[in-house]
Amino acid sequence: MATMVGPDDGDLVALLASGRDLDTFLHDLVHLAARQVPAARACGLTLTRHSTGVTVASTGPLADRADERQYEVDTGPCLESMRTGTVIRVEDMAAEDRWAPYPARAAELGVRSSLSLPLVVEGHSSGALNFYATAPRAFGADDEATAARWAGQATGALTVALRIADSDERAQSLLGGLDTRATIGQAVGLLMAQERCTAARAFDLLRIASQRRNVKLRDVAAGVVAAFEEGLTDGHSRWG
Repeated sequence: MATMVGPDDGDLVALLASGRDLDTFLHDLVHLAARQVPAARACGLTLTRHSTGVTVASTGPLADRADERQYEVDTGPCLESMRTGTVIRVEDMAAEDRWAPYPARAAELGVRSSLSLPLVVEGHSSGALNFYATAPRAFGADDEATAARWAGQATGALTVALRIADSDERAQSLLGGLDTRATIGQAVGLLMAQERCTAARAFDLLRIASQRRNVKLRDVAAGVVAAFEEGLTDGHSRWG
């Protein structure tokens, strides 16, 4: 049974269906996430690289600098969330005694509280979605629940990107540029809307159709997009 997409997923479906690459998708995702968590003044998405992290999308300089301070000292709530697979909330950087000297450096930037959520891709902790606030004790239980949903969406996007990379010998590695095939991303978005399923399930539908028909994945995706653009869909799946 397909996993139902929540009522707020329309923006995400539109992003995937736009045909833009993963860099742009993640950039738009962190901005949407920041708007949906009112206490957040900045949001960044970190992926693991060589046991530390790299920021691959952010809402701007505050998130970039808050992340970079952690990378410089190789400790902090973002890195702990990424390494342990747990949600890490900081109530007040000015009173925080974990991860020294990071909290003091974050406070110097104007960051007083933060919320970091792990991204578990293909069974492995692969990064974290980080929210930063300029007020202490900014994040409550409702904020954490909303942030967790957006972390799940980021995880789904990265899962699809990894599967696309595995399926296309010409694709670059995920951390070597976060490059994806725009047509496949567009097809995934269209199938999410048509089948009301997650991004990972939509990609699986493309993959199954590719194997069944012995047609390259990108060609199946192109067929989905072409059918949509030509108005050929009549309520029945034409990609299987």
